[in-house]
Amino acid sequence: MSKQKSNLGYLGQNFQIQLINQLIVDEKFSSTIIDILDPTYFDSEYLRLICAEIKNYFEKYHTIPMISTIEQIINQSVTKDITREYVIETLQEVKNIQQKDCLYVQDTAIKFCKQQELKKANKKIERILESGDFERYEECVEIMKKAVSVGLHKETGIKILDGIDDVLSDDFRRPVATGITGLDNLMDGGLSKGELGVIIAPFGVGKSTMITKLANTAYNLGYNVVQIFFEDNPKVMQRKHFTCWTGIPLNDLSDNNEKVKQMVTEIVDEKQNHILLKKFPSSGTNIPQIEQYLKQLISDGIRPDIVLLDYIDCVVPTRHYDDEYSGEGDVMRQFETMIAELDIVGWTAVQGNRSSINAEIVDSSMIGGSIKKGQIGHFIVSIAKNLQQKEDGLATMAILKSRFGKDGVVFQDIVFDNARLIIDTTQTSTVNLLDMGKFSEKKNQDRVMKALDNAEKNKTNYLKNKIQ
Repeated sequence: MSKQKSNLGYLGQNFQIQLINQLIVDEKFSSTIIDILDPTYFDSEYLRLICAEIKNYFEKYHTIPMISTIEQIINQSVTKDITREYVIETLQEVKNIQQKDCLYVQDTAIKFCKQQELKKANKKIERILESGDFERYEECVEIMKKAVSVGLHKETGIKILDGIDDVLSDDFRRPVATGITGLDNLMDGGLSKGELGVIIAPFGVGKSTMITKLANTAYNLGYNVVQIFFEDNPKVMQRKHFTCWTGIPLNDLSDNNEKVKQMVTEIVDEKQNHILLKKFPSSGTNIPQIEQYLKQLISDGIRPDIVLLDYIDCVVPTRHYDDEYSGEGDVMRQFETMIAELDIVGWTAVQGNRSSINAEIVDSSMIGGSIKKGQIGHFIVSIAKNLQQKEDGLATMAILKSRFGKDGVVFQDIVFDNARLIIDTTQTSTVNLLDMGKFSEKKNQDRVMKALDNAEKNKTNYLKNKIQ
């Protein structure tokens, strides 16, 4: 029993490997536990060595090394060939382990380490008490306070003048452009890391088209892109990107097979960054699972700059709610928290409700489900299409919310071609959302007046015919 309390061996080898993995891929977790995680808590000498190197690196550089960096350190520091070989093999296990219960691993590890700190504190206090030195009472209290407070997240906020030069610089946000001129102009260049963009549109209008356009643009600009989807076929998503690069309509790609292969291969081969298309199950997927996937990419040496989620309505909450809409706000909040902690740009789409289907303009009241999904976003844009616009490859786009630029702007009849994945605002005029509302209200009033006028005419004709 005492052995179980002194190290992590009683939790098994797999748990210990998962813990090392989490130490590397989750910066928030590692900053919480790194000071109190003693290498001797591991019952494998190879895991102890890896943990010691991680702690040494953190102490020197104030950051957690990637697995490739740890491997280089091991190759340089371990002189025995057999030991070095076993440590490298263990590192590969750490890299490749499947993480499905990372929250349990983190929570259990922190509790274990905190209990060990309490043990150490109790021993110190016992020695003081046994010495009979009662003047050291306050010291005992401080020892216990320190032991109880370990394992807490270290972020305490920022001082008002911290990083003032960076705060006052013109490019402090460092936005990732959307490639849609009208949006970029009004967004001060696009979304920055830690910011969340939301697209609202009814079904069949072009949410996936816009998500793909944003992903393709970011990749072309040199960023690492992760595009997550639930309902489309991966081959369909690949074809959409091929169309973005070649300009060849989706239905014509197969007829231009060799040309497409040559063009897209040349584009991708010259890039050093990555674009990853990841399909998750359309039911049962939650944000922690998505976060773990992204952290695994980071541990593999691919750090995403932007993640696009198509779309948030397919993600389920992590706990049960009495009605289906109550958890939607929490899902969006989890997504926003994730992109902030991972320091990446986040885009997602939201299904419009029934009233959005034939709307002249989609406004914030037309969000399907919980309105909280829109309240959390830093930037919200909507897409509307009437039947004529669908036929003509046009749409009406409205900026409903912007925390860093102008909102209330409507782009009428922009080019929105789902077949070619072209979204172009340069050939259209803009109006203010308020003016658009007044315009729509006047049109409705005109329709009512016309209907009343027709009713009056019909009534008059009816009376004339009756008299006759």
